[in-house]
This record gives sequence, structure tokens and C-alpha cells, in this order.
Amino acid sequence: MAEFFDTLNDKHMAMIAKQPLFFVATAHKDGRINLSPKGYDVFRILSPDRVAYLDLGGSGNETHAHLIADGRITLMFCNFDNPALILRIYGHGRPVLPKDNAWDVLAENFTLLPGTRQIFDITVESVQTSCGWGVPHMRVEKERHTLQKAHSQLDEAQWLAKVSGRTHSIDGLPVTPTDQYFGPVHAEDNEEGARQ
Repeated sequence: MAEFFDTLNDKHMAMIAKQPLFFVATAHKDGRINLSPKGYDVFRILSPDRVAYLDLGGSGNETHAHLIADGRITLMFCNFDNPALILRIYGHGRPVLPKDNAWDVLAENFTLLPGTRQIFDITVESVQTSCGWGVPHMRVEKERHTLQKAHSQLDEAQWLAKVSGRTHSIDGLPVTPTDQYFGPVHAEDNEEGARQ
């Protein structure tokens, strides 16, 4: 049975901390619904009613466009181990770019990765838990470092040129491109990750 909460509690935070993956959904009233999986260590709980995640450049920037136009966002975490549990965070978010005044304080919560383009700052409005009995048991084999590697292979001018052209979503909504380059791969990244 589903339960609703106004904010994240200690049990919710402990469950979230164990998850290697989460999903992000946003939409605009006249366009498509966007649903994206997110890996890496990019999610942070800032308080019981505020969370954020670091966003790397990908094939599009739909979440940014939708949050500028609409603001609504849903995050979902699935426990692929025991106990079975699904947790959703419903809220409103905003993109924070490196040029924004809020960037420095928000970015202190993260390790910036190659390809970092923004941080999504999200106000938690409701939390829902449900059984998750239909979710399979799965184990993480390893992180996939391909996205970071692809970003780190571009120099600053190449990377900025690539992202500067992304000014609209699939449905034509405006997007503000990132103007800051973060790369290359950090020295602490292991050789195995660099080969993937």
C-alpha cells in the first residue's frame, strides 16, 4: 500500500543512500514526457525538503527545458534488494548553471565530473513509498564510465561548441546552454573505468 509523507524522513534517506540509480521524470503540458535514468554519485539530500542532483551533458537537455517552462519533477528510487520498496519524490525544481549566483554554494555538495553542465535544485513537496513487489532483484556489476570519458576527450573549445548549440528541447522549448567546462577525467579514476 502506498504511503505519503510531507518530507523525507531518516528511513527514506537511508534507502536513497543505498541506490546506485534513480529515475527523473518531467513534462510540459504541450509536449512529451521525459524520463531519464541517472547513475554515478550525483544525488544529494540537502534537507528533508530539499534535494539536488548533478547533471552531465547527454543527448538532450529536456529536464532543463521542462523545469524552466513548468517546474514539476518526479524522482524515483527502486530498491533492487530487500526489502522491496519504491520511493518517489514529487516537487518543483530549477536548473542552476555555473554562471548563476547559487552555483558556488550548491556545487560544494558535489564532486564535479567531466561533462558537468548544471545542478538541479529541487524542493520536495511530497514523498510516496510503495511496495515494489514487482521489481526484480538485481545487483550492480560496476559503473559505466563511458559518458565521463566521452566528455573528457574533448578540449574546452570543442566541448563548449558542442553544448552551446543545444538551445531547444525536442519540442522546441528554450534551453540555456552551460558556459563552463569541467574536465578532463580526474587522476583518481582507475584505468579500468577509463577503458570503458
